[in-house]
Parts: sequence; structure tokens; C-alpha cells
Amino acid sequence: MVNHGNAQAAGAEQRLQELGITLPPPPTPFGAYVEAVRSGKLVFFSGMLPVVGHEPRYIGRVGGTLTSEDGRKAAETATLSGLAAAKDYLGSLDKVVKVVKLGVYIATEGDFRDHPKVADGASEMLLQVFGEEKLSGRVVLGVASLPLGMPVEVELVLEVED
Repeated sequence: MVNHGNAQAAGAEQRLQELGITLPPPPTPFGAYVEAVRSGKLVFFSGMLPVVGHEPRYIGRVGGTLTSEDGRKAAETATLSGLAAAKDYLGSLDKVVKVVKLGVYIATEGDFRDHPKVADGASEMLLQVFGEEKLSGRVVLGVASLPLGMPVEVELVLEVED
């Protein structure tokens, strides 16, 4: 169980160290786009996939070739890529004031119903790193397919300090 008080008191960078989490290398685009765009205090990140470096860690659909637990781990991996992109773009995750939006898109088989459990992989990673006070609501959608056959794509919008 996460100690929410420590997450709120400590900065995100310190929390990563305390949790023993090493961020992967920041992701690089798979196409003609940039990983992040800032508008005012908001930073909009391109969809984050479950990759380390430029290599997919999960391929397939949840509820088909992948289990809900696989999907959850893929969501966690995609979120770690998002955190790596944020750290690369901002210089430090301590500049994050709030997670404004979390979107979790899950490639599923048609009768799959366990979307919240899969998306919790992303939400719980953000909770551990930023604390409850900085979390947003979320949107979770099941879709027919995602880029490069990956099972999860995570969308992040962060409010950052000036």
C-alpha cells in the first residue's frame, strides 16, 4: 500500500528514488510528431505506448492474447514512458503541479469488461509518484486497435510551474 502522506510531502523525484523506480530512456516518436507541446502552464504529451527505448514490451489485445494483468503492466510501462518524457521535457518531475488529464486507451476483444483494472496500472503509478492531491480524473476507453499492435496507450496532460 502506498503511503499517500509521503507522496504528498516529498517531491516526485524523491518518491521515485524511495520506490526504487528507474525511469526508462525517454521515448522517441514513431512518426512525424513531437513528444510534448506546452501551452501556458499545460504540457500535452503524445500518446505513450508500453515501450522501453523504442522497443515494444507488449503486443496484442487485452482479453485475447493478453490477460488483464498483462494490460495493467502495459499501462504501468506506458506511464513510466510518459514520466520519462516529462522528466526529459521539464528537466525534473518536481515541476509538475497537477496531473490534469489521464486517458487510458486499451485495445481489447469485444467482450472485455475489466477496463478499470487495466487502467489502474497507470493511475496507481501516478499516485505513487505524485500523491493523491496531484491526481486527475481519468478517461478509460476500449478500442479495436492501437499503434503498432500495442495493447495500451496513455495520454497525459500536466500542469507545470512557470
